Amino acid sequence: QVQLVESGGGLVQAGGSLRLSCAASGRAIINYAMAWFRQAPGRAREFVAAVRRSTSDTSYAGSVKGRFTISRNNAKNTVYLQMNSLKPDDTAVYYCAAGAVDYNFWGQGTTVTVSS
Repeated sequence: QVQLVESGGGLVQAGGSLRLSCAASGRAIINYAMAWFRQAPGRAREFVAAVRRSTSDTSYAGSVKGRFTISRNNAKNTVYLQMNSLKPDDTAVYYCAAGAVDYNFWGQGTTVTVSS
């Protein structure tokens, strides 16, 4: 089992930045692909970004590409999401996920609110 705890959410003005953290425990994340998803009010959960076991292999949703950066620190068992140039449409609960094939482990989420 992997336990995931997100932090770093908050209220920020449009154009601002936030960095989310996802601290893992139970197992080393080096064994897993890690990802961030988000769910806005009234909308389905959507993929944001992922980093594979190789830290150079990342992928992003088109809506965040060029603004968000996912990274992992295996020594700290932590994954990050640097979010720049935030827009009101980025307002959502952000979830961290881990998995070897599918994303089997999920955190409880951290809320990001971007004001216009």
